[in-house]
Amino acid sequence: MPAYAQHQSFNITPESSEVSFTLAGSAHETHGTFHVQNGSIGFDRSSPKMSGSVVVAAGSGKTGNDSRDKKMTTEVFEASRFSEVTFSPQSYQGTVAPSGDSTVQVMGTFTLHGTPHELTVPMQIHIEGTHCTAKTHFSVPYVKWGLKDPSVFILKVAKEADVDLTLVGNLSN
Repeated sequence: MPAYAQHQSFNITPESSEVSFTLAGSAHETHGTFHVQNGSIGFDRSSPKMSGSVVVAAGSGKTGNDSRDKKMTTEVFEASRFSEVTFSPQSYQGTVAPSGDSTVQVMGTFTLHGTPHELTVPMQIHIEGTHCTAKTHFSVPYVKWGLKDPSVFILKVAKEADVDLTLVGNLSN
C-alpha cells in the first residue's frame, strides 16, 4: 500500500482558519466572522470514514456593529448556554489526492444551539506537502433549526445564513 493511503490527521490552525457569513436583509446584507477554536479531522484515503470535529466559538461573532453583535451572541446564539458550534465529519464521497486539488462531499453532524443536524457539504481541498487548506460554502437554516429570528419591525432578515468556511492546517500520519 502506498504511503499516502495511510490514516492521516488534518490538524487545524485556528489563527489561519476562518468562518465568514452573510445574512441577507430587507435594507442591507450583514457580513461577519466567527473564530475557529480548534479542530482535528482524521481520514484514510482507502476508506470513506472520517472522525474528529471543528469547533467554533458561538460568542465570537463580529459584524462591525457592537449592539448587533451583542444581540447575536446573547439572544440568537445564547452563547452563555451553547458556547460552541461544531461540525463532526463522519464520511466523505470522492477521492482525496495526495497533493494538489480535490473536491469531495463531506457528510457529518452540525451541532448548533445544542441540537445535532445532519449536513453534507462540498469541500475543496488543496494539499502541498504537509500543508492543507479545506474550503466549503453552505447555508444554515438557523431559524428552522431553533434559533431566534433577529428580524425587528420593518428590518427583516433571511431565515438562512450563508457560511464560508476556510480551514488551514497540517497533515500528519
